[in-house]
Parts: sequence; C-alpha cells; structure tokens
Amino acid sequence: MPRLSQLLPFAAILASICTVSAIKVHHNYSSVELLPKPFSIYGDRPDDCPPCFNCNLEDFKCHQFANCTASSGRCACPEGWGGEDCSEPLCGSLADGRNRPPRQGEQCDCKDGWQGINCNVCTQNKACNALTQSGEGGVCYKDGLVVRKNYQECDITNKKILDLLNGKKPQATFSCDAESDECNFQFWVAQRESFYCALDTCSFAADFEETRNTTNYKCDNIKCSCIPGRFLCGEDGSVDIGEFLQESIKGPAFFKTISSEGGSSEDGSVFSEPAMNDLISSIFGDKTITLQCDAGECLHETEVPGYTRPIKKINTPLIASVIGGCALFVVAVVLVVWYLSRRTNGWGPIHLSDDEEEENAKLMADHKPASLAFRGISYRLKGKQILTDIQGAVHPGELLAVMGASGAGKTTFLDLLARKNKRGQVQGDFFVNGEKVLDDEFRSVIGFVDQEDTLLPTLTVHETILDSAMLRLPREMSYSAKVQRVEDVEKQLGIHHIRHQMIGSEEGSGRGISGGEKRRVGIACELVTSPSILFLDEPTSGLDAFNAFNVIECLVSLVKNYKRTVVFTIHQPRSNIVALFDNLILLARGRAVYSGPFSSCQQYFDNIGFPCPPGFNIADYLVDLTMHAGTKHTPMDDQNSLFSPHPTATRASSTVAIKSIHSTNNSVSRSSIGSPSDSLLRPKGTRKTSIRAQQERQLYTRKRTNSQPPIPGTPKTDEDSIPESRADHQTWLRLSRQSGAPPPQILDDPDEVPPLANGVTGTDLDMLVANYLSSDVAASLNEELAHAISSANTANGQQNSSTTANGYITSGRVKGYRKVGLLGQFTILSRRTWRNLYRNPMLMLTHYAIAIVLAVFLGFLFYGLTDDIAGFQNRLGLFFFLLALFGFSTLTTLYVFTAERLLFVRERAKGYYSPLSYFAAKVVFDIVPLRLVPPLIMGAIVYPMTGLIPQWPEFFKFILFLVLFNLAAAGVCLFLGIVFKNGSVANLLGSLVMLFSLLFSGFLLNKNSIPPAVLWLQKLSIFHYGFEGLIVNEVRTLSLVDRKYGLDIEVPGAAILSSFGFNTLALKMDAIGLAIFCAAFIVLAYASMHFLLVEKR
Repeated sequence: MPRLSQLLPFAAILASICTVSAIKVHHNYSSVELLPKPFSIYGDRPDDCPPCFNCNLEDFKCHQFANCTASSGRCACPEGWGGEDCSEPLCGSLADGRNRPPRQGEQCDCKDGWQGINCNVCTQNKACNALTQSGEGGVCYKDGLVVRKNYQECDITNKKILDLLNGKKPQATFSCDAESDECNFQFWVAQRESFYCALDTCSFAADFEETRNTTNYKCDNIKCSCIPGRFLCGEDGSVDIGEFLQESIKGPAFFKTISSEGGSSEDGSVFSEPAMNDLISSIFGDKTITLQCDAGECLHETEVPGYTRPIKKINTPLIASVIGGCALFVVAVVLVVWYLSRRTNGWGPIHLSDDEEEENAKLMADHKPASLAFRGISYRLKGKQILTDIQGAVHPGELLAVMGASGAGKTTFLDLLARKNKRGQVQGDFFVNGEKVLDDEFRSVIGFVDQEDTLLPTLTVHETILDSAMLRLPREMSYSAKVQRVEDVEKQLGIHHIRHQMIGSEEGSGRGISGGEKRRVGIACELVTSPSILFLDEPTSGLDAFNAFNVIECLVSLVKNYKRTVVFTIHQPRSNIVALFDNLILLARGRAVYSGPFSSCQQYFDNIGFPCPPGFNIADYLVDLTMHAGTKHTPMDDQNSLFSPHPTATRASSTVAIKSIHSTNNSVSRSSIGSPSDSLLRPKGTRKTSIRAQQERQLYTRKRTNSQPPIPGTPKTDEDSIPESRADHQTWLRLSRQSGAPPPQILDDPDEVPPLANGVTGTDLDMLVANYLSSDVAASLNEELAHAISSANTANGQQNSSTTANGYITSGRVKGYRKVGLLGQFTILSRRTWRNLYRNPMLMLTHYAIAIVLAVFLGFLFYGLTDDIAGFQNRLGLFFFLLALFGFSTLTTLYVFTAERLLFVRERAKGYYSPLSYFAAKVVFDIVPLRLVPPLIMGAIVYPMTGLIPQWPEFFKFILFLVLFNLAAAGVCLFLGIVFKNGSVANLLGSLVMLFSLLFSGFLLNKNSIPPAVLWLQKLSIFHYGFEGLIVNEVRTLSLVDRKYGLDIEVPGAAILSSFGFNTLALKMDAIGLAIFCAAFIVLAYASMHFLLVEKR
C-alpha cells in the first residue's frame, strides 16, 4: 500500500472526532486558553516600553499567512481579521474599514446587510453603497465568480462529518483576490477557527447557461497551518494534524459551485484536493468535501459580470405625443383667445326692484354737500414763483371755471385744489364747509379727470367705466345698480352707442374710439361715482363744439340735481358754454385777475375800463386781455401807422370791421405810388405798425369810464368817439402819411393806476391784479370766506367766532363711500388684467410658440445624449443654453409696468384700489402665465428627446429648476423695471445683471479659479443655482465612460462634477436658493412699487 502512511493520520483524526463528540459542552475550550496569558508578568511595564509582540522575531508569527510589517513588527491582517497576530475575527462590516470591532463573544453581531463569522459577506445591495466612490449604485454580487475580491461562508454538508460532531457546526470561510490570484481558507468548528490555508496561482472561470450557472476556482499551490491548542490542532482530547497539513496538502486545489434555476441535486459547492479527497473517500465514502456556500462581493452595478452598458432608446412615440400635446395646447389657447376677444357681452335690460332703486338713490343722494373755499394759495418750484395769492370759493350746486391763457397756471392751481402731491412748496388754506380736513378724507369724496387720457386700450368703453364703478361705488350697492349707474352716465355723455367698442391705441391692433370719445370715457369714470367735488382739467379738449357743450351740460346736471361741486379748467370756451358758468377765476402768470361770480364779471371789467366789445365772446376777450396785459409794449408811432386816427374822432375796433393788410393796401392813393417822398426819401429805420398791433391797442387799452375825468393828450373813449357816418369810418381807415409832428398817442392812464400788487411784472397785468384786490368783488369774497369759517367754528362749539380758521385739521367731517375690500379689488383687477392679456395675445403666444420651436430644435441638436465625456459636454451646453434663453427672455418683464405706470399712479392717487391688490393681480395673471407655462412646455419636449435620465423624480426636479429659475429671473427684471422709469436704462441694467450672473454660473469660470475676494458674487448668481441644480440632478448618478487607446476609462459623474467645482450634495440648497431669490425680489418689487410709484406733480 503505497499511501498507507498518509491514511494513518486520518485514522487518528477520526478517533479524535469520536472522542471529542463525547466531551461535555463546558470542555470546548482548550487548556491553552485556561492558562495565564503569556508575558502577563510584564503587565506593569512602563508606557514607553515597546509591545511584546514582534513578528520580526522567529517566536512570533502572523496567522492567516499575513504579511509582517518590518518597520513596526506588526502583522498586516486581511479583511475580517485583527489582533496582534491576526487571529481574532472582526465584526461590524467591510464598510467600516480599520474601525471594525473585534469579536467579544461566541459570535459576531454584524451590521445590517452583512453576515458571516467575521461579517465579510454582504447580503443587500444597499450595504455595498458605502464601498462605491459615488455612494450609490452598489450591488451585492452573489453568483460566486471572483470579480475583485470575493467572500464566501460555507456550511460543510458531508453527513458523516455532521453526525460525528454531534451538533457542532463545521464551517469554512473562503475568500479570493482576483488582482493577486490568491485565496485563503479557514476551517471552523462552532465558530472557532481550527486551521487556515493559503492558495496561490489561482484562476477563476464561470459558465453561464440558460438554466444553470457554474463557477470554477483552481489554485496550483496550497499551504495550511494549524492554530495550536485548537480542535484538530492539539486541543485536549483531540489530535494534532498540523504536520499532515504542512506535508501532505500541497495542491492543486479546486473549488466548484453549481446553481440551477429551480434547484437540483447537483447544486452546491465542492472542495477537492488530491490528499484530502483520498482521506474523505476512504473514511466517509464521499468523493470530496461538500459545502453549501453563500457568496457575496460588493461591486458597482457596472462591474457585475454580464453587465453591458445599456444603449439609450429614445421613446419616439412619447416625444411625438408630447410635441403634439404642446401644439394642441397652443391651438387651444389661440381658440380661447379668439373666442373671448370676439364674443359679445349679453348686456340686456337691467331690472331693479323698488327697494333697490330707493336704496341706490339714497346712496347717491345722501352724500353730504361740500363747499370749497381757499385763500392765499401760492406755489413755488425750484426758486420760481408759479402761483401767487389766489383766493376763491365755490358752493354745492355751482360750477367754478378756471380760465387763462396757456402757461397761466391753471393745471397747477387745479392740482393744489385737489390736494395732489406736488414737488414744490405749497402755501395757503383750504376749507371744506368752512373747515380744514385731512387730505385722505378729502380725496375720498372727490373725483379728478386728468387732461391726458390713461385708459387701457384692450378694454371696451363699458368695461372701463364698469371697473371704475365696481372699485369705487359703495360695496353695499348691488351689481345691477352699478351697471345701471354706468349706463346712465354713458347716456348722459353720449357714449352709450359705443359702449362695446375697444378703447384702442395707435400702437395696438386698431385705433379704436376717437380722442374726444376717450375724453368722455375718462370723465365718465369719475362721474359714475357722483363725487361731492369733481375736478376736471380741460374736459373739453379735443371735443367739437357740440360734444363740448354736452360735457359741460352733463356737469351742470350733476351740480344742480345732486348738489355737487364742480371745478374745472377751460381754455377758450364757446359762448353757450360760458353761459353755464356760476363762478370764474381768471389767471394770468399765476395771479388772479378775477375771482368771483361770473354774473358780475362783465360789469366788473366795464367798470375798470376794459369793456367787452359788442359781438365778442367774453371768454375770448378776457383771455386775450390777460395775454396783452402781461406783455410789455413800446409806444406806437401813429405817423407810421397804417391807420391814422381821425383828427377829431376815434372809433373802437370792437364796433368796426378791421380790414386785412391786402385790402388796406388797395386803398392807397394812386398818386402816392412811386413818389420819391413816400419811398426813396422815407427815413431809414422806421417801420409801419402792424394791423394786429393796432387792433390790440384799440381793443385792450384801458378806456375811461364815466366817473373818470378826461386826461389831456389821451384819445376819447368809445362813449365820446363813435362816428356817425360811413364817411367818418372810411376816413378813420384812411392811410395817412403826413410829415411833421405825430398826433397824440393813446396812453394807459399812468396817473390813475392803483398801487402795484405783490409780484410786480412791470406790465399792465399789475394794474389788473391791483384793481381786483381793491374791488368790491374781492371784498365780498373775503366776507363770504370769513362767514363760512365763523359758522364752522360756531358749529364746532368754539365761542370765538373770529374769521381765523381753526388751527387744527378736522377729521371725520367728510366721508366717502365704503368701497370694496382687498379680495374684491383683487378679483376685479385680475379680471381686467386677464382681459388685457388675452386681448393682446401676441406676447403670450410668442412665448409659447418660441418654447415649442426651440424645444424641438434643441431636441434635434442634442438628440440621444450619450454617457461619455462628449455627452457630459453636451449636457453642459444644453443646460447653459436653456438658462440663458429663459434668463434673457425675462427681460420683457421690464416693461410689464411701463405701459401701465401712469395708469397705476393716477388710479392709486384717486383711491381706486390698494397697491397690494393691483400687484398681486398683475403677478398672478400677467407674469405667471408668461413665466410658468413656457418652461413647462420646453422641459416636457426637451427632456425625452435628449435622453436625459428616464426617471420621474429626476424629470420633476428638472422642471422645478427651470420654473424656479424663470420666476427668479422675472422677479429681478420686475424689480428693475419698477425702480427705473427709463426703459432703456432698465434694459441695460437688466442685461448687465444677467451677464454677470451668467459669468458666475460655474460653466464659464471654475469655482476654484474665482479670486476669494469676489467669490461671494457666486452666491448672488441665479445662474449658479440653476445650472448647478440641473447638472447635478442629471450627472451625479451617472458613470461616464470614455474609450481611449482601446481602453474604457470609466469616471463617476460625481467625480467630474467635483472637478468642475459643483457640489454634488447641494441639490436641495440650490432649489431653496432660487426660491429665496424669487420671493425676495417679488417682495422688493412690491416695496419699490409701493414707495416709488407715488404721484408727484
């Protein structure tokens, strides 16, 4: 028997197994463990004493055939082993690295996802994430083929061996390293290691069939070693096979595993080695040692055997359906806009109950009538005196007309009466019913119609007036009553027949209504509220004579029927309009020439020597008089005059027809033509006085009244000089050219001019102002004002009824309507904003159309992005272009408030609504449709076409960043558009903000290259937050492969992002940053609108 010597040790092994099976459980530990620890006598050695164990010495060796570190004398233990000599199993998990705790009891308590005697075998994919570079994509590969480093825990399944051990579980642990082609093997009984082996020159193969997988390990060399004092290695009652292991077990060794689908009798693992096989077959009757193994190796998902990088498949039907859906959406929007813009409102007869009519009439009629008085009104702007010491009064049921030439200060004076915010210094006292009232209370009971129309061109006439009524009429008033009130005003102003026509504009789609009709619409917006005091700045401008009279007649009706007070400026009204005036203030160069009842006006000017000639419109005459009086004139040389007065009589030009220059030239004597004395011999430097100058001299020179004595050297007045015959008239028109002394000139009565008033101009205007201040009309006005103040003081319980007004401003004396609240204002303004948007749809449809076209174009350019370096570059370009497109397209938000800036300022000043309700309606129904829908359309098309990560969470994050970025950019531009009134300046600053934000996005400039002094600017870049969020959301989980020189170089996406300066964990913070920017600039935009867009005239 050639191999009898080899069988003898195995017989001894069998005998030892039988002996051990009879030992009680408490004898499991060898006597070596019961001895005191070696070298324990040195336990009290000093701290600086080197450790006793040193693997460089022959007496100390490293278990598991671990390498000895020559520099430190310590063992370099393999994974799962620790202690000074690598004999202690470690627990925890492989992911713990060097921080794994040693086993403290009979077995390890492994972390979740790990198992095995020393916790080296993974059980879950998530447990392997910690071992991947990106922290994601880990896979616990359990098929047994060694890819990098494989770990297996095996239960020995030979039945005879299990029976002989009497319940003690024999196990083996097995690990292989593909890089070094080495394996190691440990044999355990009851989780106590007995011996270990090291195998080298190993090869690994696998055979993957349709229903069965087979793995084969082959190692050419094997060496084993016992652990002294352990089972089979010298433990009490056991044999020592250490010598057999060292001498007989040489290799080659094989390890084979079969795994079948559904299971089979062949499934399992076998370990074979020639000497070991002989022993097993001779004693146990088995060919080899059989095992049931559980393998586990942590790999990245791309390292799993059989893994092929998936080829991206673009879902063409999905792309087509998305594009078609977006196109249908735009078509639907077009159809809705077309329908809304062309539908006819179903305005029918309005039926009000008797109770509603009575209640509404009470609301309109129970308004407390308000008289308006003022004195000492002066205004100074930039060192220039605009108005000087104006006084006047108007009572309920009266019209006060403010007349004057252009530049006389009519509009400025009207602004002061209406308590408008002025930029200059205002002086004077204003009284309502004899009392001073708060500005806010005063504005609540007045209406103001500006000279320039500010109406939304996309609304109809009826909608414009109805919005004013809904916002300003009493909230208790029913909707039907408000509509009825609107129609009544439309009929009064003659615009009922155009109530469904658009206001229109020259820049819009159509011209709309005429300028005069726009003026009446503006008046209607104020008349609809039936204010206590109504101010109008030139309400007849742009109207023909008939419609101008209708407007003033409507004002008269308001005054007489509802006891309202109306103050308006007017330039040169026709005579039938003048006849409707109750009071008149005539201004010239900011000074009052007359202020009082209109019925006394003509008699007053007759008394001071300026009678209105017969046939003249009194308004035209007075305006021309103030213009002439405010101009300095040089004495006229009557010798060179075209009209030489009759030597004995003169005739006023107001009662005769003044011929034209042409007709006058025809009357020249034929004998005078060509006369040397008349042409060549005429003195140089003398010119003929024009006909206009002579006419103005005759009309606007002060005439002597009956109470005034004649002044020598002055011409006779009209009463003394009207010629009796046509011959006298022709003589007066005769052109005389006499030589010698000129006839007496017409003087301005310098001896009888009253003392000059303040603000001397050095013209005849000083005389007119002084005459008025000393007139009975001014005295009567002062008495009336003093009586009103005294009555108010008495009514307030003040015993002193002096003419001095109360020194405090009374609150609660006038009270306006209780108007609709913030929510109601928001609803009305939202409806108006939405109408303005869909009736001017070009901007909205352009945004939508561009979003679809560019999305398809970008999808075509970046179709099917690959997971390589080139694909990474393309992703950068795609995201950069998307953000740049949305960022610069939001510059249109700069002009959101430009078109309505003046409208908002005026409506706010008139108390239409709160700025908050207007801003909210503008943002929700104007900005959001243009900034929310386009990124949704573009993202829905671009995402599937370009082949970005086909996962719903990533898609929604992609859309979220596009929307947040678009809203943040819109907020920035909205803020700039409100702060800067000049559109060009706002556009320039908006472009610069976008460019600098783009510079710090992280695409053009690496974060690590930014100088520390300006690194904070990146925190202010919305492009940085948006770009980083998009690229991290897409690339963080990818593994990018680049093939170079025949090799596939795989780089985790997270590593590339880090090299570009992006924070792979900042996805949430980027979204929060964009949201903060959006909210902050929306708040800043509102604050700017609230404090900056305030009317100042």
